[in-house]
Amino acid sequence: MSAEDVKLKLVAAEEPDENDYRLQEQVGFILRKAHQRHVSIFAAHIADLTPPQFAALAKLHDVGETSQNQLGNLIAMDAATVKGVIDRLKARGLVELSKHEVDKRRLLVNLTAEGRDAVERLIPIARDITEETLAPLSAKEVAIFMKLLAKLT
Repeated sequence: MSAEDVKLKLVAAEEPDENDYRLQEQVGFILRKAHQRHVSIFAAHIADLTPPQFAALAKLHDVGETSQNQLGNLIAMDAATVKGVIDRLKARGLVELSKHEVDKRRLLVNLTAEGRDAVERLIPIARDITEETLAPLSAKEVAIFMKLLAKLT
């Protein structure tokens, strides 16, 4: 039994005191720390894009042209946030905007040739980032972890 297994067993065996609140044991705190670690790894490999910007490019690569609102839904971003992300990607020449032919209020977003080249170059790096983020876990733990995280969404 590894030292980590012993530690987990000890934590599981402790009876929580309902009056005792330890921030470092709270799900939000632990998720935030894991997220910070992932973002740090991401920035070390892809310094010129934020994770939300990469997510937008990767999803556009998957689905092709889509409305700005639909893109936000697909990458779990509210309308204001996705607008800012798209504006920054447009300023860099990675996406282009056009109005829907019928509903002129709808903005459509699509990758430019430069955006397509960039995302195709970055996808293998993004796979490496995921691998590095999950490196402390065994393959079995990764499968369980991803399944459990998905249940929380």
